[in-house]
Amino acid sequence: MTTLSRRAVLGAAAAAAVASTAKAVAAEAPAGRLSSITGSIQPITVQERQARIAKVQSLMQQQRIAAFLVESGTSLEYFTGVRWHRSERVTAAIIPAEGRTVVVTPFFEQPSVRETLQIESDVRPWNEDENPFELIAAAARGTGHAAGSLAVEPTTRYYIIDGVSKAGGAPGIVSGEQLVRACRMVKSAAELTLMQAANNVTITALRHVHGRIQAGMQPSDIASMMDEATQQLGGSNVEFSLVLLNEASAYPHGSHQPQSVHNGSVILMDCGCTVHGYQSDISRTWVFGEPTKRQREVWDTVKRGQELALETAALGKPVGSIDKAVRDFYEQRGWRKNYGLPGLSHRTGHGIGMDGHEAPYLVRNDPTPLAAGMCFSDEPGIYIPGEFGIRLEDCWYMTPNGPKLFTALAKSIDQPL
Repeated sequence: MTTLSRRAVLGAAAAAAVASTAKAVAAEAPAGRLSSITGSIQPITVQERQARIAKVQSLMQQQRIAAFLVESGTSLEYFTGVRWHRSERVTAAIIPAEGRTVVVTPFFEQPSVRETLQIESDVRPWNEDENPFELIAAAARGTGHAAGSLAVEPTTRYYIIDGVSKAGGAPGIVSGEQLVRACRMVKSAAELTLMQAANNVTITALRHVHGRIQAGMQPSDIASMMDEATQQLGGSNVEFSLVLLNEASAYPHGSHQPQSVHNGSVILMDCGCTVHGYQSDISRTWVFGEPTKRQREVWDTVKRGQELALETAALGKPVGSIDKAVRDFYEQRGWRKNYGLPGLSHRTGHGIGMDGHEAPYLVRNDPTPLAAGMCFSDEPGIYIPGEFGIRLEDCWYMTPNGPKLFTALAKSIDQPL
């Protein structure tokens, strides 16, 4: 795809993103209260979750895996619909290579777990004086694939793996990372719709907050305003509203030193939310008052880095090549080589979906071939310790015709939203 046609795709995406949030901005009441823009958005269907189970079972059969153990977390929700928190009491699913999924959960939590369970399952509760690992092991042994291994979802806590192993859950325990990647890295049309909704909420909330920041405000004041706007617009599970002011903006995740807004302050906001389990992640940086020449130059360099990341994206290319292209450009402009400072000390972006950060990653040693349906953040910041940092971030997904943005790139340091 030529640079010209790729920019055309990005331009069309930007126009669509602006149009999609126009109604949201119009929904703001005179008193400043916002209305939800996610009421008509539909969650993932039962049929799609059933298809996910069928896909992972097919992969397991090909790889001689008897069962797949998934504890509470986003992968459990992805496959079963169950939204449950992690604690010392185990709730987990055992997906067999063939047959019905087994869900193991505390007896007194069973009614709550069933509320979000969306697939046909055999729910096996355990009481407080019972060993849940024996239930999990028995479910794994009863799959009919005695010679197969037990794959474990990669974020599963060690004490669960250890408990199941001691209970004789399978002849061998292996990582289930490749199963998760094969299912979750490429998003369906329904997933992309949910991610678009989440990004619409966040960009609209940022626009709302941008014009309401005043001198003297502290990061907590701005973050509270952002969180409230996000919730009013229909975003849930607000993961973060990171607000970095002045010198703190030079550190990607901030500083504990007190900061407040004053004339000439650099304001960096990194925010996201969830809509039916799918996340957004958007960053904007601007100056309260008149930017300096140096601030403008760094902002423009970061903006060009964002554009270059999208122009580099092509089907089949290693995702790490995107990071390398941006890094090479920065180094040509005099910024520190590799991941040094001042410069870009973190990767150019990360995969995103149900988790804010998930595989694959836009880091130069990631060889994963770029495929249609993969979703990423695009955030090649520049950080100058002791001065300030600039980060611009928008999320995008790959299509057969090139990358497509969920939100339009910022225009300038004077018009960041």
